[in-house]
Amino acid sequence: MIRIGCSGWNYLHWRGSFYPEKLAMKRWFAFYADHFDSVEINNSFYRLPKPETVDGWRDQAPPGFCYAVKANRYLTQALKLTNCEEPMERMMASFRHFGPTLGPILYQLPPSLTFNLDRLESFLKLQPADIVPVFEFRHRSWYEDATYDLLDRHGASLCVHDMAGSSSPRMVTGRAAYVRFHGCQGKYWGRYAEDNLREWAGWMTDQARQGRAVWAYFNNDINADAIHDALALKYMVG
Repeated sequence: MIRIGCSGWNYLHWRGSFYPEKLAMKRWFAFYADHFDSVEINNSFYRLPKPETVDGWRDQAPPGFCYAVKANRYLTQALKLTNCEEPMERMMASFRHFGPTLGPILYQLPPSLTFNLDRLESFLKLQPADIVPVFEFRHRSWYEDATYDLLDRHGASLCVHDMAGSSSPRMVTGRAAYVRFHGCQGKYWGRYAEDNLREWAGWMTDQARQGRAVWAYFNNDINADAIHDALALKYMVG
């Protein structure tokens, strides 16, 4: 299974370049879901969504559609993975409202959080067994075999990403391959070359053949580059 989409769908500057000029915003998600079977929700990083908000996201999803959801920054940025039992329970109580549309949960760690296996392992032990946790590291000190081994033992996935200054190796751990494209010419902008996307398509196909679920999201939202790249990659993987 390979799912390809964008990091969000509700960008005003996509009007005209993706969404028809006269299409009402309340119909944007349905239009997006006509083209993709998954989206990565990022606003949950800034504010934990209310259950009724999640209910709305769940109910608007067509059959087979899945959300990848970014974990709230209180766990990763404020607590930095420590003393997270209660806030984790609170977050999961909200996210459970996604029901069958819930896919992986993405934990984006801050650049200030450097390599600390004990802290990561304690946090991994809090993860629900039925959810695929994904970790996007923003400090290069994490890119060690010990990190990959720990993630693998807990069924957690390394987020493969190309954010300048903290880009990851193309390493797969756990039950799924998870890729974030942040932009090839700068933060959140720049179209990816066709040859580059084609090479990624081959890699993702290989991962799927090995039995892994593959999740890939484009975050280069400027100029709707994310849409064009996601559609191109989706076509390439077939």
